[in-house]
Amino acid sequence: MRRAWKITQALLSVYYAYMLEYRAELLLWALSGSLPLILMGVWIQAAQGGQLSLSPIDFVRYFLAVFIVRQITVVWVIWEFEKEVVEGKLSPRLLQPLDPVWHHVTAHVSERLARLPFVGGLIILFFLLYPQAAWIPPVSNILLFSLATAIAFALRFLIQHTFALFAFWIERASAIEQFWFLLYLFLSGLVAPLEMFPPAVRNVVLWTPFPYMVHFPASLLVGLPVNFGQGCLVMAGWGLLFLGLNRWLWRQGLKQYSGMGA
Repeated sequence: MRRAWKITQALLSVYYAYMLEYRAELLLWALSGSLPLILMGVWIQAAQGGQLSLSPIDFVRYFLAVFIVRQITVVWVIWEFEKEVVEGKLSPRLLQPLDPVWHHVTAHVSERLARLPFVGGLIILFFLLYPQAAWIPPVSNILLFSLATAIAFALRFLIQHTFALFAFWIERASAIEQFWFLLYLFLSGLVAPLEMFPPAVRNVVLWTPFPYMVHFPASLLVGLPVNFGQGCLVMAGWGLLFLGLNRWLWRQGLKQYSGMGA
């Protein structure tokens, strides 16, 4: 356990220092996740007609929560891993007594820590522009939100890393992620809260992993009604499924890997 903690500390410190070198780009990356704030304006205008189940203030708070969730759960491992396999850069890491995936995990966590000041500044600016939407969530909501967001990040990372393993066989595994992202965009609650979906569609979508990566933690923060137990079970089920597929693809992929790309 002590050895694992020392390795974790070393990796986090190295990747945190690396991310600080790109702190100017981190601001741009944070701004690139502002799509929910743009969509917020559209839904506020729609809600002012009084025919939607959510009020304008509900939409403001919801899309702010979505913005925060997106800042925490954004993942790019597929592009990094694809590059390592295609260019043969994975070989040196295979010689280390550590699964290469932990390099990517710690890089993502370190990037979150380096991004935090920029996200905090954007949230403060948001409340200056929308002071009527400022609120302090109950402690219970914050705790559940933190737990759900951490699980959402882990699930999002696991799914994308699983897709990345197809780079052992195809040169553009990122094409799989691009198709998956289209489903994620519309079914996760990023474009619209699930409360705006027809009930029949919403009941089906709730059994997919998409809503639990954005809508579920965002709803917990703002206090929209969600089934926390069902959410955790669905995320655990999809997590186990992709974990099994991930480990199988990893073992098969290493047999395929030649050190010079797939």
